[in-house]
Amino acid sequence: MMERRMLVELDNEIALVRLAQSGSPDAFGTLVNQYEGMVYRLVRAITTSDEDAEELLEATFLQAREDVGEFRGEERLHSWLARIAIDTAIVRLRRHGPFTGYSFDEPMNNTDAMSSPGRVQEWIHDPRHSYSKADLDAILSRALEDIETPLRIIFVLGDIEGFSVEEIADILGLSLPVVKTYRTHARLKLRANLSIWFENLSVSASK
Repeated sequence: MMERRMLVELDNEIALVRLAQSGSPDAFGTLVNQYEGMVYRLVRAITTSDEDAEELLEATFLQAREDVGEFRGEERLHSWLARIAIDTAIVRLRRHGPFTGYSFDEPMNNTDAMSSPGRVQEWIHDPRHSYSKADLDAILSRALEDIETPLRIIFVLGDIEGFSVEEIADILGLSLPVVKTYRTHARLKLRANLSIWFENLSVSASK
């Protein structure tokens, strides 16, 4: 249901990076304009706070500006920026108190009823026909906030920002099977959360 975005690189991106590495503020500003939406959505998914996301957006690009000289082009720029954004957000959250919601160490509970395909409510009617885009976006945002942080990160990277499974694994330092498992759980839990909003509509429409 969520619109998946296409990761689009600038035609002259490598040249812009080289100029930014040489100290050109205009070149770096062009790169910021290209990727600030992606970075904002990612840090917003981690913090679930508009205010924190705005601060982290700025902090991410400040860090990227400081580290741009180390970028060697061995990965795509948006993957490099995504890793900086995630690391910056997690460091910020840990500074404000205990934060244990980012660990991928514990295996997902396969018996979780909310993530079981057989327990997910089927929607008789497409909710897009009954809600405005603004309302639907708000519902999707709230439903996403109710799943665990690791699941949110992987879902946003893959299903919203369009990163491949291989890219997500590289960004997060995980194996492909782990990423695929978490992505499946993220999709199932999100759909289960959305069903809480949409099930009344489906039941009413079926009568």
